[in-house]
Amino acid sequence: MSETLKIPTRWSALKQLAAEQGRYAAVFPIHYPRALLRAFGLQPVEVWGPPGKETTLGDAHLQAYTCSIVRCGLSFIKAGALDAAALILVPHACDSLQGLGSTLLDFAETPAPVETLYLPRGRRESDVQFLAEELKRLAAALARVTGQEPTEDELLQAAKREEAADAALAALLEARPGLALSNRELYRLARSREYLPAEVFEPLCREAAAAAPVEDRGGPRVVLSGLVPEPMDMLDVLDDAGVMVAADDMACLGRRLYPAGEGDEPYLRMARALQGGAPDATLGCSVDDRIAHLVRLCRGSGATGVVHYDIKFCEPEQFYLPQVNKGLSSEGLKTLSVEVDLADPLPDQVVTRLEAFAETLP
Repeated sequence: MSETLKIPTRWSALKQLAAEQGRYAAVFPIHYPRALLRAFGLQPVEVWGPPGKETTLGDAHLQAYTCSIVRCGLSFIKAGALDAAALILVPHACDSLQGLGSTLLDFAETPAPVETLYLPRGRRESDVQFLAEELKRLAAALARVTGQEPTEDELLQAAKREEAADAALAALLEARPGLALSNRELYRLARSREYLPAEVFEPLCREAAAAAPVEDRGGPRVVLSGLVPEPMDMLDVLDDAGVMVAADDMACLGRRLYPAGEGDEPYLRMARALQGGAPDATLGCSVDDRIAHLVRLCRGSGATGVVHYDIKFCEPEQFYLPQVNKGLSSEGLKTLSVEVDLADPLPDQVVTRLEAFAETLP
C-alpha cells in the first residue's frame, strides 16, 4: 500500500475515542444512520465480532447456534472493551441480532444505554416513511444520551458529509481493477469506513483511487459476497492464488454503498439513502434481485465467479444461497460457498476449498 496512506487501525481509533469518554457509539451490523449519530457528536465504531475472541462470557446468555458475530460481540461487551461507549446500537438485521438487542435490554448489564433500530423489509414509499419515523425515535434517544439537539440544517449537513464519503468509497471500488492494491490492502482501506470519521475516510479513498493505475494484471477475478471477510487471512489466500476480488457484495461493504438522499428534510433524506443500497437478504429483497445484482457485478468487473463467504448459522444468507447459486450457474458463473466461525482461525478446509476454486476459474 502507498506509504502516503496512513490508515489508523480500529484498535487505535477505539482507544483514542475511549480516552474522550462518551464520544462514540458501538454499533452492531448492518444498516444504520451514520449521519444521525455524527450529528449528535457520536462517532460510530462498528462491532463485527471482533474475530478471534473468547466467547465464553457471551455464550452464557446465548444459544449454541447463535452466529459468532453476536457471540463474539456480546463477549466483547461483557469483557469491558466497550465501557467508554456512550451508546450501544443494535439494528434488527436478523433474529440473532434482535435477540442480542433483547438480551442487552433485559438480561445483561451494559456499560451504556442500548437502543435498537427496526428497518423495513420493503422499498415502498410507506417503508421510507416508517424508517424516517424510526430515525426520529432514535434521535430522541440520542438527545437524552448526549444532551444535544442538532438543528435540521446540522442534520442535513451531516447527511451530506456521509454521502460524500459513500461516493468516495464507491469510486474506490469502481477503480479496483486498476489499483495497485492487494485484496487485503483494498479491504483494510475500505473497511476503515466502519470506524473512521467521514472527513478522515473520504480523502484516503480519493487518494487511493487517484493513484496511477496499473496495467491489467490478468488472472481470474471474483465477486466476494457474504457478511464480513473475517478472518482477513482468507484475502491472503486469494492473493496467493492470483485471484483478484474485482467487486464486492459483502454486507459490511458493497451492500452499504448508499446513494445520495433526496430533499432537504433530513430524516426522509437519510431514510431514502438507507433504502437505496444493493439488494440485501436481511432487508427481505427478492431472490431474483439478488441474482441480478450479482450478475451485474460480475459482468461489470470481469469476474467469472462468486465466493459466498458466510458466518456459520447466518440464516438470512443461507436461505437464499441455493436459488442464488442456481441462478448464477445458469449465467455461466462459478460459485463457491464456505462458512466460518469468527471465534476460530481460518480453517484449513476453507483454505483448501478457496485454492481449489481458484484453479477452476478461467
